[in-house]
Amino acid sequence: MRVLSPLLALLLLPLFVCAEPARPGDLPRAFQLAGLRLLCEQSAPLIQHGLDQRQKVAQAFAADALCDELARQVAGQLEVAEVHEVERLLDSPLAQRFTAAERAVGEAGGTEGLAAYREKLKSAPPRADRLALVQRLDQAAQTSALAARLRQEVDKTRLLLALRARGQPASERRLEELSARQLEALRSSSRAAVESFMFFAYRRIPSAELSEYAALYEQAPVRKLLEASVEALPGVFAARREAL
Repeated sequence: MRVLSPLLALLLLPLFVCAEPARPGDLPRAFQLAGLRLLCEQSAPLIQHGLDQRQKVAQAFAADALCDELARQVAGQLEVAEVHEVERLLDSPLAQRFTAAERAVGEAGGTEGLAAYREKLKSAPPRADRLALVQRLDQAAQTSALAARLRQEVDKTRLLLALRARGQPASERRLEELSARQLEALRSSSRAAVESFMFFAYRRIPSAELSEYAALYEQAPVRKLLEASVEALPGVFAARREAL
């Protein structure tokens, strides 16, 4: 019977092994693959557009500063193993193919082609099954949710600068109240822009592969990272606004 003691110990050992929590320094690669790094890079240029205080905005909303703040707020909700799984899923050959298709839109002639394609969609809408797949991917990848949240936070930051220039109070609560009026419109326009972009970027990719790609984002670790990021963005931008 004594032989059972070490055997039972081995069987029970996994029950007492604690998962290793992720740290902010574990997230840069996952951020890059999930498109969160690009979001950080876009923030300062969007805020700066048409403003005089470009240098101050560039410093407060530098991509590294934003992503570091986002990593601090998100890391505690993930485990190291989950971060590695995000990297494995979003760096797969299938994911790389879709990423290449997205990047191609930004290459020579791509933006003009997108504009023409959007006009075409007004008179020739996509098939219902293709639309359902694009909407499934958008929801899983939180693409329009992240875009709408980014646009709202950009608007709040620009509003803060405008109010300060007029010598008016600009608390985070007031900024939220003023920007909330436009939130539904931002969500609607973001969904429309994301869907038309996906239709154009993935137009040569079969629906079966689009379905597989959506399934990558539906995996629990990827979903956790993206949902946590959407929820964290207001706090991230509020922290950077304090740096102004």
